[in-house]
Amino acid sequence: MTRLMILRGVAAIVFVASSHFAGQPAGAVQITAYQQAVAENLSEDDQAAAFYRARDFEPIWTGGTEADLKRRTALLEAVSLAGHHGLAVEKYNTDRLLSQMAAVRGGYERGSVEVALTELYLDLATDLQTGVIDTPRRVRSGIVREIPHRDTEYYLTGVMSDNPRAFLASLAPKTLEYARLMRAKMELEDRIARGGWGASVPSGKYEPGDTGAGVIALRDRLIAMGYMKRTVIAQYNATMTEAVRRFQRDHGLTVDGVAGGDTLSQINTDAQDRLKSVMVAMERERWINKPDGLGNRHVLVNLTDFQARLFDDGKLTFETRSVVGHQDLDRQTPEFSDVMDHMVINPTWYIPRSIIVGEYLPKLRRNSNAVSHLNIVDSRGRIVGRGQSFAGYTERNFPFSMRQPPGPRNALGSVKFMFPNKYNIYLHDTPSQSLFSREVRTFSHGCVRLNDPHDFAYALLSKQTEDPEAFFQTRLRSRAEQRVDLEEPVPVHLIYRTAFTTAKDGIQFRRDVYGRDAAIWDALSAAGVAITGIKS
Repeated sequence: MTRLMILRGVAAIVFVASSHFAGQPAGAVQITAYQQAVAENLSEDDQAAAFYRARDFEPIWTGGTEADLKRRTALLEAVSLAGHHGLAVEKYNTDRLLSQMAAVRGGYERGSVEVALTELYLDLATDLQTGVIDTPRRVRSGIVREIPHRDTEYYLTGVMSDNPRAFLASLAPKTLEYARLMRAKMELEDRIARGGWGASVPSGKYEPGDTGAGVIALRDRLIAMGYMKRTVIAQYNATMTEAVRRFQRDHGLTVDGVAGGDTLSQINTDAQDRLKSVMVAMERERWINKPDGLGNRHVLVNLTDFQARLFDDGKLTFETRSVVGHQDLDRQTPEFSDVMDHMVINPTWYIPRSIIVGEYLPKLRRNSNAVSHLNIVDSRGRIVGRGQSFAGYTERNFPFSMRQPPGPRNALGSVKFMFPNKYNIYLHDTPSQSLFSREVRTFSHGCVRLNDPHDFAYALLSKQTEDPEAFFQTRLRSRAEQRVDLEEPVPVHLIYRTAFTTAKDGIQFRRDVYGRDAAIWDALSAAGVAITGIKS
């Protein structure tokens, strides 16, 4: 007998008991005991207590009406499906609740069960909608995303609707990304149950024309992963070369058709580790499950993929390579969302204090004429001459700011895209174009550099001018700093996904360059999330 069948059976027991209690007179002892139990058990949940008080303590789950039964059934069915969403199945205390439901004999017990069901529901609903981890920055300081939590009244009012099953089904993200991640999760679970992808490929380098045991192991692993059809050919032929190339594209690697180094390391990554990445990605998708979505037009920057993309009504309309913050903890690009409202053409770089005292002051102390391409500015906005010595200044008492005027050597390049935020992060051009050819592009101080900033500007301006290129280039040629407001501000989402999907290519994987996903998996595991049948 399945757990869901048992739960339904006990639900029927509660239904019979609650029907008896609901028939008692309003002043009966059982009703008073029920109210007392609800009040006592909700003493630490002000919002839920207020909801019940406003209803005169009328039950949500344990009453004798058909609506109560529908809500109970919908909840218990949703609990049975929690594992499909990568949630902590054991967290919801169903065994303890079964015993508690079966023990209902009077009003007080019914009140306790009522609150237990409410707590179960609120736990499940919030986990489904906005994630198991409610404060990600406690896991890693760079995850500064504000989670779009809903309040208790929203959840309790929603489940009181005519169709509680539909409301519960609406809680998890309704994005195509989440649906495709769920499908990838099920496929990986099925593969793991059948033994995974087989033996690892021996270390080395394999390229077209090779033969031997290593090539056979590579062939078998590519077949298990779905990159090759079943074959007995034992040579690194054109088919295997193309399979390796497709694998490299799907994993953000240099596409050369040769299996060695990073490519071999990624090929040998276990299916269990890939499943962890998918489950973490599902959790991250819940973190951005906003009531109004990501925006009809929005910018999405996946830090692990080193790409910035512009979407209009769900369609990708522009993309470009990006460079993100260095792996050093104080230079990593944070994860958050904000709204881009303007761009600055021919920008001045106002250098952050941390860079001034950490990088430039040591140079100035050795040579006052160092970093001559930068202006040193006093508190009144005057440029400070280089005739004085800076040797006596420290990080604490250096009284000046620094800036770099517009020009070809400006660190921000020719344009920056502003979504004002307390982290001083934005998108911008860069004169260091050679960095965009690298496979792993973690070189900035935290901001996101774009490979094609002018085309990105044209795409953004296309909504407000007939000739965005001419509009932009006219202002660029002036060589003067100019602010251009966006008539329709654009949400910007800096995300971090080591697993993500595309409609065309299916599941994609990237390296955990900041180690954030590993930390999130540890936090999820501590909360009870697990890979079914696999010991962590």
